[in-house]
Amino acid sequence: MQILQPPGWPRPRGYSNGIAASGKQVFVSGMVGWDEQGRFPTSDFAGQVRQALLNIIAVLAEAGAKPQHIVRMTWYVVDKIEYVAAYREIGQIYRELVGAHYPAMSAIEVSALIEDQAKVEIEVTAVVP
Repeated sequence: MQILQPPGWPRPRGYSNGIAASGKQVFVSGMVGWDEQGRFPTSDFAGQVRQALLNIIAVLAEAGAKPQHIVRMTWYVVDKIEYVAAYREIGQIYRELVGAHYPAMSAIEVSALIEDQAKVEIEVTAVVP
């Protein structure tokens, strides 16, 4: 995996501008903060991020992939202000579960998600060498 950082560009915090990778591609659908029974254990934004990341890790494992194989991550949030307010806690959760691996990443505020209780939905692409 090669981090793509154009010369002279400031290094982004918490993500990469781009990633080049080759290997088995794994595509994970958008994961929300519900558990394996389809229940939301929390309405807390950071708590839902934790559960969504745990769900992603479980799906990746089915393909023999790990969080460090993630090359692209897209976050859909229903409230930008709530997302930004939770940055610190989200960062701690992210480092705990994913580590110091920062793929190409986008975050998009949307008017709603299909699951009414969901505050965040995260989808990823991973490449296993």
